[in-house]
Amino acid sequence: MNQTNTWRGKTFQNLVQEAKGRIQEVTADTLRAWQAEGKDLVILDVREPADFEQGHIPGAVNIPRGILELEIDDVVPNQDKVVVAYCGGGSRSALAADTLQVMGYGNVYSLAQGWRGWNP
Repeated sequence: MNQTNTWRGKTFQNLVQEAKGRIQEVTADTLRAWQAEGKDLVILDVREPADFEQGHIPGAVNIPRGILELEIDDVVPNQDKVVVAYCGGGSRSALAADTLQVMGYGNVYSLAQGWRGWNP
């Protein structure tokens, strides 16, 4: 049996670009405005715990990208809740947002430029 591997030939950047075509991004200014107006949302840091400990967006919760699918239901049981994912530069969070959408989360965003965009 000859199965076609649909991932063959794709690089990390290819996967990120494809994910960014399926998700919505928000800027740091938009996220700050949402926080200022008290928008009900979850800020999800998908970096590793050591990165989170070195600095993070106020109010963020940390679920590393590698275990996101295992732990998201415990942190965000309501799939209609607004979730803004971020990482260091916006790539892992784009993949995380894409995955969350596949899992049924309907209001997911990735923070454009990630932590670097928030804390230049």
